[in-house]
Amino acid sequence: MCSTIPLAPSLEEEVEPETADFYRRALRVLADAEVPFLVGGAFAHACFTGIRRSTKDLDLFIRRQDYERVTQLMDAQGWRTELTFPHWLGKVYAGEDFIDLIFNSGNGVTPVDDRWFDDNAQAEILGVPVRVANMEDGLMSKAFIMERERYDGADVAHTIQANAERIDWHKLVRRFGAHWRVLLAHLTLFGFIYPGERHRIPEWVMQELAARLVAETRQPPREDLHVCAGTLLSREQYLHDVERLGYVDGRLTPASTMTPEDVQTWTDAIPARQQQDVEGPMCPLQLGADVVRVASGEALS
Repeated sequence: MCSTIPLAPSLEEEVEPETADFYRRALRVLADAEVPFLVGGAFAHACFTGIRRSTKDLDLFIRRQDYERVTQLMDAQGWRTELTFPHWLGKVYAGEDFIDLIFNSGNGVTPVDDRWFDDNAQAEILGVPVRVANMEDGLMSKAFIMERERYDGADVAHTIQANAERIDWHKLVRRFGAHWRVLLAHLTLFGFIYPGERHRIPEWVMQELAARLVAETRQPPREDLHVCAGTLLSREQYLHDVERLGYVDGRLTPASTMTPEDVQTWTDAIPARQQQDVEGPMCPLQLGADVVRVASGEALS
């Protein structure tokens, strides 16, 4: 896949030489140790779209069970490692430069499992042969990033625009599963962004998702489903719903792997919350009886 995109960079033009040396050494350490990893982020996006942009870090996707082994290898190089957020992210630091070690998503919806390592594209970054995270997995993870300060919908649209005929649409629909409304929303926006290219999304995809929407709207309301799934899209913008209005946090249902402790840690890291802690106390996130896990696996379907 990547080899067909002439603009796909190897990061030499995107990072400083000292930073590039850090990335190169880390990639070689992992490759020599035969630790499975996938390159994502700005590099993978450039690989699939040809859109080059500067990057402040290198994103590596790994399985959670490989995290400790990776940190041992990095520590042996004299670099500092930290488990920044135990439910999804660790980091490797060389001075001010860093690498993200990603084993889930911030909302706990997309853990890196064996499916991520199926038939990956090959590329070269800083002279090191690597495997790149598949488009379908990248689309799945980006589709849920709808923060006030960051929205990855443009990345989703650009990936589809550049690769509609190469996307495994059956796989993509399966990957979204019960979250098919999120996929439908992005595909609807794609047709708005590129009105002359709506036909590039297979007709059966839109028909199937639209049929699900019609069937769902015909169902009677479920008064027992007092859930706000907006927290799966933004960790900050729907806190009002779970803290003040009594909705069950979508991250504390079977849709996510997060625990109440994970939610609290992730919430405490919101910059506005940290600033508020300095200026004065806020209403704490309620994680008691009103925010228990929903027993049904169909809670958000």
